This record gives sequence, structure tokens and C-alpha cells, in this order.
Amino acid sequence: MYHHYYNLYFTTATILQWKHLLRNDEFKEIIIESMRFLVQEKRAVIYEFVIMPNHIHLIWQIPEPHTLSEVQSALLSYTAHEFKKLLNAKYPAALKKFKVNLKDRAYQFWKRSPLSIPIFWDKVFYQKARYIHWNPCTEKWMLAKIPEEYRYSSAYKSDQGGYWDFVTAFGSI
Repeated sequence: MYHHYYNLYFTTATILQWKHLLRNDEFKEIIIESMRFLVQEKRAVIYEFVIMPNHIHLIWQIPEPHTLSEVQSALLSYTAHEFKKLLNAKYPAALKKFKVNLKDRAYQFWKRSPLSIPIFWDKVFYQKARYIHWNPCTEKWMLAKIPEEYRYSSAYKSDQGGYWDFVTAFGSI
């Protein structure tokens, strides 16, 4: 069975120069906080996500009147500001690695122009969801043996079942 979805995207955002800024859980928590805020404010519905050491993947829906560009910008801008504050306070030597010489900023954390692909069909949704969930388990990363063990993913399950309160089950689309 196929459904047609609107304003549903697979998005990948990458840390500048593929640096492993997100290896530290404090930075992952900043992203979690931002995603939770966007969901609470009804700017996004998040179905799947994973936070890797140097990039994130999301399957999310952007409800009208909001736009992908606006919401994506809010996520990346907020997290960049928080990354800078945390680095400045606790890891000032690491902050220097993100110094740039640009007119509009002194530091840059995210690569410009994140990849966002519209999702229109179940088959594509499930293919991207599988990719997101198994990403931490690949030979390259080896962050978990199975998707449910990797904490910073929508696949993660605690002893009580599902874990992330801001993730919406796909069946409720």
C-alpha cells in the first residue's frame, strides 16, 4: 500500500569538515533539546532521527505555515549558538577549530546547505528509516550492535519501551 505524504523530508546535516564534534553527549543533548522544542512549538513532526559523531539524519514533517528552510535554519542556528557557548565555557581550545573568516560569522559548525530529500511514498520512508537506524551499527561506526542499543536514535528502546518523547510513530501520519 502506498500513501502520498506532504512536507515530509529525509534531511542530513553535517558538521563542518566532518569533525567529530557530536561524539560528546553534551552536544548531542543540545540537538535533542532543539528537536524537542521544534516539536513542542508545532514547527516539526519528527518520525526518525539519529545523531552520529559528525552528522545527523532526520525524517521529519514540516507543518504549514512553516517551511523546511525556516525550520531547518532554526535547528541549525540554535544548535550552533549552543555549541559555541558550550565550547567557549568548557572546551575553548576546541572552539578554535571552528573559527572561520566569513562576513556573517566568526565560527561555523554546520556545513552549509544540508541535504533534504522529499519523501512521497512508504517505500522511500522505510528505506530511509532503515538507513537511519542501522547507521550506528555499520562497520565504519560500530556504536551499537543493533539499532535499539544506540541511545541517540529514534530506534533506541529503554527497559520501559520507547524512549524519546518528541518522536511520533510513523503510523500516525
